[in-house]
Amino acid sequence: MELNRGDDQGARHAAEQLSRVPPLWSLAEKVAPAHAALVVVDVQNDFCSPEGMMSAEGLDVSSAVATAERLEGFITSARRAGVLVVFVRSVLSSDDNRYLSDVILEQATRRRAGSYTLRPVCVDGSFGGDYYGNVRPAPGDPVVTKHRYSAFLRTDLETILRTAGIRTVVLAGVATNVCVETTARDAFMRDFYVVLCSDGTAAYSDAEHEATLTTIDRYFGQVASITEIATAWNR
Repeated sequence: MELNRGDDQGARHAAEQLSRVPPLWSLAEKVAPAHAALVVVDVQNDFCSPEGMMSAEGLDVSSAVATAERLEGFITSARRAGVLVVFVRSVLSSDDNRYLSDVILEQATRRRAGSYTLRPVCVDGSFGGDYYGNVRPAPGDPVVTKHRYSAFLRTDLETILRTAGIRTVVLAGVATNVCVETTARDAFMRDFYVVLCSDGTAAYSDAEHEATLTTIDRYFGQVASITEIATAWNR
C-alpha cells in the first residue's frame, strides 16, 4: 500500500524519533562524498568480455560491455568528488582448487555449460580474471578479492568501509542479479545505506536486471542513475 503525503510525513517523523542517528533521506545526503563509497563489482573479462566465460556459456554480454564503457566516466566523477572507490574482483578457479566447493561444482555441472568444471573461471593472473577494458583500480584504490557472490563474505570490505567512516555503498558492476544483488543485500543487513546504480550495473537479460532493480528499491536500498548520482557529487 502506498502512503499518501501526510502518511509519509508522519512515517518520517516517527523514524526520526526512533533512530539513534539522523537518517539520510535524500539521494544527495546518501551519496555525499564524506561518507559514500563507490564499490565496483566484478568488472572482469570473464564476466564482460566477448572472449570471456559468460559469453562462452552462450549469454549476451553486450549490456556488460556498454555498462563498462559508462563506468569509466562515472568512476572518474567519483574520484574527482573525493568519493572512496573500492574495486571488488573474483578469484575462483585455481590449480589446487582451493575455492570451489562441491556445492558450487554441482550447480555448475547442472547449469553453467562447462564453466568452473571444464572451463576455469577468474583464475588469478589470467585474461579471464583481469579487469575489463579501462575499468581498473587507480593507485591507492582498495581492492577486495572475493571467492563467493557477496563482496562481504569472508573479505575485508566491511573493515575498509567502517575505517573510512562510510555510511552508504554505491554499487556498480556485474552481474546485477547475482554478485551485485548479493552484495547489496549483505550491505543492507550490515546497516549500510545502499544505492544501486541502474545504468552502472548489467545482467545478461533485461528481465533479470529489472527484477533486481525492483527488489532492491522496495526492500534493500535506492535505485538511481549515473547522472543522478554524479549530479549530486558535482554539487
